[in-house]
Amino acid sequence: MNIASFFLDGPAGRHPDRVAILGDPQAVSYGELARLANRAGNALIAQGCRRGDRVLIVLPDSAEFIAAFFGSAKIGAIAVPVNPMARAADYAHYLADCTPRFAIVHSEALPEFRACRNTAPQTTIVFVGNESAQTADFRLLSWSAFLDAALDTLSAAETTPFDSAFLLYTSGSGGLPNGAIHQHKDMLVASQAFAQGVLGLREDDITFSVSKLFFAYGLGNAMYFPFSVGGKTVLNPERPRVEKVAEIVAHHRPTVFFAVPTFYGALLAEAERNAAVDFSSVRLAVSAGETLPPEIFERFRRRFGLEILDGIGSTEMLHIFVSSRPGAQRPGSCGTPVPGYEARIVDEEGREVSVGTIGNLLVRGESAFAGYWNNPQLTSRVKQGEWISTGDKFVRDADGYYFYSGRANDMLKISGMWVSPMEIENALLGHPLVAEAAVVARAEETGLTQAVAFVVLKNGSMGSPELAREIREHVKLRLAAYKCPRQVRFCGELPKTATGKIQRFKLRDG
Repeated sequence: MNIASFFLDGPAGRHPDRVAILGDPQAVSYGELARLANRAGNALIAQGCRRGDRVLIVLPDSAEFIAAFFGSAKIGAIAVPVNPMARAADYAHYLADCTPRFAIVHSEALPEFRACRNTAPQTTIVFVGNESAQTADFRLLSWSAFLDAALDTLSAAETTPFDSAFLLYTSGSGGLPNGAIHQHKDMLVASQAFAQGVLGLREDDITFSVSKLFFAYGLGNAMYFPFSVGGKTVLNPERPRVEKVAEIVAHHRPTVFFAVPTFYGALLAEAERNAAVDFSSVRLAVSAGETLPPEIFERFRRRFGLEILDGIGSTEMLHIFVSSRPGAQRPGSCGTPVPGYEARIVDEEGREVSVGTIGNLLVRGESAFAGYWNNPQLTSRVKQGEWISTGDKFVRDADGYYFYSGRANDMLKISGMWVSPMEIENALLGHPLVAEAAVVARAEETGLTQAVAFVVLKNGSMGSPELAREIREHVKLRLAAYKCPRQVRFCGELPKTATGKIQRFKLRDG
């Protein structure tokens, strides 16, 4: 089995002229995309790429990204997509960690990327975009020169379902990213389980993902999910600005929309400013990355008539493994395990906890990663036989619905009792002036731990002591007194990863 054959050659063979990619800068058919991927694979071989070599992909969402990804996998190399808007220090980490033989880099990322070239002198850079980026550096090739003599036919390497196909870096919400190794079978498992089993994705669907292709969530949403059914995807190579996303939705009219909770909040704010924001084409709206606050769920339903499907997934499991179902959503819940996956909530000794008790979430399923690249110690901590320790705290109700309580290292212990930051944050979001909120535990001079709330206001102001007291009183009316944050601090924005996850460790340590 080879993922390029299944997800690209398959639909290209059945309907080569059908549009695969809508959006910037132009539409691309399945046949055109398959030929471009074949040329990329042939060009890699011609330049000395061998089976098992890593190919770093530093590209925005585009046909070139997809061609580089599938072209690498098709020849048995390992595709490694990373954020094209990262900084030099991030690229230095990726280069040192996975030692890629090639890096396919967008010209806009070249200044940051080239600043860390000495980290991996063995890496040949192919740049996409502005041809004026060409230099005398013999290890720097333009995309057009790279593909110039490459044939557009290519036989797939005889890979097995259990051969390594691609490597995805974790988001870094808790520190340095780690590379999770995925096998050729994993995309097929995730497609059958979630895209077909939960979403009921069809060939007439058009998917649009705010989350980018370098992110595990976005890679499924915008690439292999629609390709698994011969559907269309809308790609946006730009940073995800809410005005641009609303414009794309109105123009291309996707039927399945994917985003993270913070972006759904931003869409609601945009809809308040611009009544023309139109989601009438969307039949399913999906959220993951962090838990979806019930407040945002209810406001989105009132404004657009759509009940957002909340789910939880991870880079290690490739995509969503616990999800709400259409017509059976419960505000604040991630739903129930996706078909083909099992979940358990256990205590610190590994014993299953009772209904209503917060514990550590373990999950198992066939899309689980093979291990972390060059990190056997971390692999052995996270992989417990067939079970994967997610690092998330969860609670399950009597009906089997799962509720996210935060990352294990985000939990608050106040007055001797465990408290979920999610519960406090949702109460904060219920205040009419609060746009975003994050709650962390910080030690006072006395040594006691207290909850501190960091709040972004809708009007962009930095608040006042009077407003901080008002917000605390708002929370006190909704939660037990010990859960009320001791302090409310106003900020212009919350620190986030490129995938939209709040970096609470920066708030704790800052």
